[in-house]
Amino acid sequence: MIMKKVYIDETSKKDILSTLLKRSTTDYGTYEKTVSGIIENVRKNGDQALFEYALKFDGCHLDHDNFTVSPAEIEEGIGRIPDRLIDIMQDSFLNIKKYHEKQVRQSFFSTEEGGIILGQRITPLEKAGVYVPGGKAVYPSTLLMNITPAIVAGVKDISICTPAGSDGKVSPYVLAAAYLTGVKKIYKSGGAQAIAAFAYGTETVEKVDKIVGPGNIFVALAKKAVYGHVSIDSVAGPSEIMVLADESADPKFVAADLLSQAEHDEMASAMLVTTSEKLASAVEKEIEGFLKKLSRASIIEKSLDNFGFILITKDMKDAYSIVDMIAPEHLEIITADPWSDMTFIHNAGAMFIGPYSSEPLGDYFAGPNHVLPTNGTARFFSPLSVDDFIKKTSVISYSKEALKKVHDKIEEFAKAEELTAHANSIAVRFEKQED
Repeated sequence: MIMKKVYIDETSKKDILSTLLKRSTTDYGTYEKTVSGIIENVRKNGDQALFEYALKFDGCHLDHDNFTVSPAEIEEGIGRIPDRLIDIMQDSFLNIKKYHEKQVRQSFFSTEEGGIILGQRITPLEKAGVYVPGGKAVYPSTLLMNITPAIVAGVKDISICTPAGSDGKVSPYVLAAAYLTGVKKIYKSGGAQAIAAFAYGTETVEKVDKIVGPGNIFVALAKKAVYGHVSIDSVAGPSEIMVLADESADPKFVAADLLSQAEHDEMASAMLVTTSEKLASAVEKEIEGFLKKLSRASIIEKSLDNFGFILITKDMKDAYSIVDMIAPEHLEIITADPWSDMTFIHNAGAMFIGPYSSEPLGDYFAGPNHVLPTNGTARFFSPLSVDDFIKKTSVISYSKEALKKVHDKIEEFAKAEELTAHANSIAVRFEKQED
């Protein structure tokens, strides 16, 4: 069997975590120099560098006349998509929008006696850049997930970078998804060079405040390199799913859901955590059956062979512990009492509760964002949200009377830190006044 069956104890826990850490995208090694060169070239040469990289990497001849996707290209692309799929994508967009509208924050102000006003002002970022991968895999669902929270947050200027094919055309699925969101500014650029264009600007591509969207190792490394000059969403790693299940679970459901993520790529991870050896064996058999008919079986097999685990624990308490330790990107809970089990788990990017909440529901349609923390970062990171596209500004206002009551305390505190200019900026306001 290609999935590794492990009985959980303290030693095996450490071994599993060590194996999963080998997937980490923080080890970029030899790619760094290449990406650094690309970024510097784009900074110096702007559009011309983007045109050269498009020809080199995508076989695409670009110039200032065809670099930006035209309205006619968008219309032509939409015309190549079945109406039924357009309608489905529209429903998905509306679900995502409705969910994210619940995340919107409001500015607030509070007043206290004596003339004190404190508050927090919420304002959206001005410009956001969304990277959409091209090539072998095209994900219009990810475009919807990245753009929608920015729209809801109130970002006025949203642009897209996505590579064109050798024919100079962008995927019609990407164009259709962009059209549904209302974003019309689409540039034909991919890879690290697109990230550099967003971060520093070119003659055509405007510099943005935040870059979001997934990509390959070159894109991930470029985002890491420009972080600080602009904001980014995250440096995402390979996809992962964990299913927490007991003897009540349908093994066919569990097997199908594990494979739904394993088909992404050979570095994806699929893990079953269970207290039931009977379920574990049944899931193995179901996986064997599915592999005979799934189109991406060869990728799935390599993924499961590399990072597929069936983890058997002695009780649910140990199961909760292993889930929290691994902090999976996607966690399905298919148990007799999933809502109760959920309360014992703290680390997961997204939780799918019950046998009919299969992970692809979150990928495509339910509404919560599918841009999630990976590689154990769900211990401290959250899904992409409206909060990623806003700024919070503190507001402080003291009247003369309010400051007078506390000025000596502030001065004393500042002097204790040997910051006499701090103390002086308070003291000068009361120099000529009697106590």
